[in-house]
Amino acid sequence: MQTNVSALTRGVTFRAVALALILIPINCYWIMYTEMVWWGLFPTTMSLFFNAVFFLFCLTFLNLLLANTVDAVSNRASRNGHKQERTRWALTHSELLVIYIMLCMASAVASHDHAQVLIPMIGHVFWFDTPENEWRELLYRYMPEWATVQDKQILEGFYEGQTTLYRAEVLQAWLGPALWWTSFIVVLLLVMVCINVVLRKQWTEREKLAYPIIQLPLEMTRHSGANFFRGGPFWTAFILVSLLNLINGLSYLFPTIPILGVRFRNISHFFTEKPWNAIGWTPFSIYPFVIGLGFFMPLELSFSCWFFYLFRKMQRIVGAILGVRGLPGFPYDRQQSLGAYLGLAIFALWASRKYLAEVFKQVTTGRSNLDESVEPMRYRTALAGIVLGCIYLIAFSVKIGISITLGIAFFAIYFALSIGITRMRVESGAPAHDLHFMGPDYALPAILGSRRMGGSNLTALSFLFFFNRAHRSHPMPHQLEGFQLASRARFNPKPLVWAMLLAVFVGSIASFWAYLHDVYRFGSAGSFARHPFNRLQQQLNFPTGTNIPEVTFMGIGMGFTFLLMFLRMRFFWWPFHAVGYAVSGAADWCMNWLWSSLVISTVAKWLIIKQGGLQLHRKAVPFFLGLILGEFVAGSLWSFFGMATETRIFPFKDW
Repeated sequence: MQTNVSALTRGVTFRAVALALILIPINCYWIMYTEMVWWGLFPTTMSLFFNAVFFLFCLTFLNLLLANTVDAVSNRASRNGHKQERTRWALTHSELLVIYIMLCMASAVASHDHAQVLIPMIGHVFWFDTPENEWRELLYRYMPEWATVQDKQILEGFYEGQTTLYRAEVLQAWLGPALWWTSFIVVLLLVMVCINVVLRKQWTEREKLAYPIIQLPLEMTRHSGANFFRGGPFWTAFILVSLLNLINGLSYLFPTIPILGVRFRNISHFFTEKPWNAIGWTPFSIYPFVIGLGFFMPLELSFSCWFFYLFRKMQRIVGAILGVRGLPGFPYDRQQSLGAYLGLAIFALWASRKYLAEVFKQVTTGRSNLDESVEPMRYRTALAGIVLGCIYLIAFSVKIGISITLGIAFFAIYFALSIGITRMRVESGAPAHDLHFMGPDYALPAILGSRRMGGSNLTALSFLFFFNRAHRSHPMPHQLEGFQLASRARFNPKPLVWAMLLAVFVGSIASFWAYLHDVYRFGSAGSFARHPFNRLQQQLNFPTGTNIPEVTFMGIGMGFTFLLMFLRMRFFWWPFHAVGYAVSGAADWCMNWLWSSLVISTVAKWLIIKQGGLQLHRKAVPFFLGLILGEFVAGSLWSFFGMATETRIFPFKDW
């Protein structure tokens, strides 16, 4: 069924964009303060940004109050023979979603794995240069002056604090690098948008992927929230979780009050004998909002996530039994997941080959069966955006020292990885996903060997580490979820592209401002910049060849992904999904916190469907939405209280 573009409503309006642009600096400052000053809550290390959801909740609730007030005034006016339109004042469903999408894009840029990594890298080498590490002789010649801040007098305030950003010489020193890197970020996300435009129809309309992450913002804003805020099951869950967070927040301030719930229980101390002690750190924590998010995942995918988490733990135990634990890095969880994500991308593109052939035909001849009228942009424009955007990204990278050949290889791997992550997210809706230190900046030296690459290439790869640190807040899934929200709310997606890019630009500038404002006040340890430059020092001082074990396990991860996908296509009953295997590579971080809550949500969903079918499942949906929103709202209110009083508060989310 095709949608006529004339039937679509306007979502990207002046007031929606203006309101989003007002909120973006506030949003970025909130992110920077909680994640960098407090080092807690971490709103951008999960799939559904609770900061964006909280702003959407406030807007929807206020919008509903405004609409009801206008309705009451209109009713009185109509009795007196006058008419007043409600829609003239209240924000529409589509406008609320546009604001939410723009906040998500700005949050992805300001995130723990993006701007917060980039900004401290800009001056790191020049501040931490010492005679002992010999960075002046080793690294200075490779540093791009136009993209870095090299004056130690300017950097003193950055690292020591107790001063202000708002001095002419400080602002001038940071302005050039901020604008250069912002241009890179905008073009990077433009290429992602264009790739999403090409893949959207196949994944959304033909394969009908689930998009579980969008359920809360979509349902909360439907009919301006009129129906959403009336359900008894929703308010039951919302109030219970809010009370839980109220008590836990008070217990953080007054230790005599006990913390409720199961948090931070490390069960690995139960396994003290060999080989079971190889299981490693294994926390058992229950988070209501994770249970809620897990409920909206397809059942086989939520099961696969925690099953493969335990499978990775079992790999460690088997390795201890076989005596291969001495192999550095075994079982190479991250390398397996890097291969798995690349395998997901390759498989997804291969499965879409006929569709992509139609797209190519449409681009080259203008004649195909594809309807472009309701796409965010024409396929020809999207392809041009991909090509021209990649040319700019490669040229930028060449300017900071990478060779053209390696630049092409870098972005080929990166966008393949991005496609795999996006596919995983829109299909599974995993509450969080990470892949620490696993990007093309790692893969190329591992495959080619740092000895063959040279200092200039390795330094350029180190600067490109900032958007490859962990991939938890990857922007590309948020873009495709934004297009799906536009489709479900039936508003025109074409202006949404420009609204997204505007949010990225403003979000990048606001991120630089918020980060610099805080560090010139509180100081900075430059923590995220240590990894790439310490790694670079190691690579230059001790160059190596191809890392055979790590490359082998990348191949194993990719091959096992292909096997799982083949078995799933061959046997309808096959319960183990490759997406769960890819996500379980977060066994060293995110999945540690998620697995026990996902077990609960999987069992709960299975029982609900088994006992009451789809009808009972639909009735249960508001309750699980309440679990998510209740914790997000209560946790956000505690966060604002802490910021206002400069007091650390209970972190309802601590990973």
